[in-house]
Amino acid sequence: MAAILAPMSDTRPIGVFDSGVGGLTVLQQLHSRLPSERLTYLADLAHFPYGPRYQHEVRDFALRIIDHLVGLDTKLVVVACNTATAAALGAARERFDVPIVGVIAPGAQAAVDATENGRVAVISTEGTRASQEYVHAIKEANPGVGVLGLAVPDLVDIVESGEADGPRAAAILGAVVDEITGWGADTLVLGCTHYPLLRTTLDRVLDGRHLTVIDSAETTATRVARILAVNRLGAGDGPSTLPELLVTAQPRRFSDTAALLFGEALPQPTVVALWDSATVVGATS
Repeated sequence: MAAILAPMSDTRPIGVFDSGVGGLTVLQQLHSRLPSERLTYLADLAHFPYGPRYQHEVRDFALRIIDHLVGLDTKLVVVACNTATAAALGAARERFDVPIVGVIAPGAQAAVDATENGRVAVISTEGTRASQEYVHAIKEANPGVGVLGLAVPDLVDIVESGEADGPRAAAILGAVVDEITGWGADTLVLGCTHYPLLRTTLDRVLDGRHLTVIDSAETTATRVARILAVNRLGAGDGPSTLPELLVTAQPRRFSDTAALLFGEALPQPTVVALWDSATVVGATS
């Protein structure tokens, strides 16, 4: 009789990164869905925000960060930023041997599965919209789906400043929802990991109008869980631990905002020197 193999456990951490606090939406979903997994989150506040930057700049930043995370013996890396996913995911998968998961494909597939009338809207940063990666991903999943892409860059600054529930967010989202529903979309993809932090305001603005909202944080966590299971990379059963937090600058600013957004107390972040200190403003404040 063949022996029954015990499930393998891999306790190496999962690396997650973004330019700021937006990727905490992905981190929170991973922590909730995979409580036994060790998580290391890196916020590149030295270069925040990524959205207005040239794609080659964002690609270089992302590849350097992934190289650092891989050097920490991570078993999988999540690019918890739509702009960085659009700019660097392909190059990163060619360069590194660990599985690398972006946030665009999971959200695009979920939108295609959700839409009933074949009209999907995507709101994102300017960099993500200009890349057309959501359009490509949605069309690859179903060429018959129409896509309306809108750049709403001000929302990132609103979230980072802790004003996600404020009147400025409501005014911007109100105009966006009017345009989206006027076009006839029945599905909205939140194409920036900062945007799920605006859900309370968005729900209030919708005021009963039917619009299925796709949260890329949830869909990405689902994909990570599947990859871990298929490749037998899961940590198995074990105690839940808080994520390790790293920043490239402004640890105090990160801590103040992260404490409000994550929903529970987080450890103090460690500053990592990935860039020339002369180009980083507020590295230790």
